[in-house]
Amino acid sequence: MGISLTTTMKTRNTIISFAKVFFIVDLCLIIYSFIFQDLYWVLNTQVAFFASLLITIASFLSYKKNIQNRLLNLDTSKSKSGEERDKVDEIDDPYDLYTQYEEVPEEELTPEKIKQILQEEKSKVKKNSFKNTIFSASGFASVYRILGYALLIFGFFALNNNKLFLVIPFLIGISVVPLSVLATKFVFNITLKQKEDQQ
Repeated sequence: MGISLTTTMKTRNTIISFAKVFFIVDLCLIIYSFIFQDLYWVLNTQVAFFASLLITIASFLSYKKNIQNRLLNLDTSKSKSGEERDKVDEIDDPYDLYTQYEEVPEEELTPEKIKQILQEEKSKVKKNSFKNTIFSASGFASVYRILGYALLIFGFFALNNNKLFLVIPFLIGISVVPLSVLATKFVFNITLKQKEDQQ
């Protein structure tokens, strides 16, 4: 419970930090658009910005929920062979993908045996691929994420049909969120490295 609360607080603080950066950059963009451009620039940048922001937040929340569901359903207490696993193995290989199996002696490897081994491995891959697809479906089919894309497409067509669409400000509005994330992470990593160097 303590770890969950700590993780939730860190996540909330991270979201608030990024939101501040997004809105500061967006405010600068609005001021620039009013001073140096016109109202059409403001309209295009804001439609694209809010659609991009909604898509990003929805993606983050849906993948966070997806990871939490996987962690709740994860049983790492026993490996496939039924043996107890130590904590290091559970951390390094939570899905028990790299368990060493008994090697078949080379003289026993007949073409039929090789085909059997390949078929078993293919069936495991198909089973895991289907399972991963089911678990990941909530990540890419989130209602909020679909609404974000719908807003982006609707905004584009609304601006274009009313002859208000401008390519450059629309692209700038879309790029505010991803570029702000990259810049914030870059600054955060530099700050973290400086703190480590001081210690």
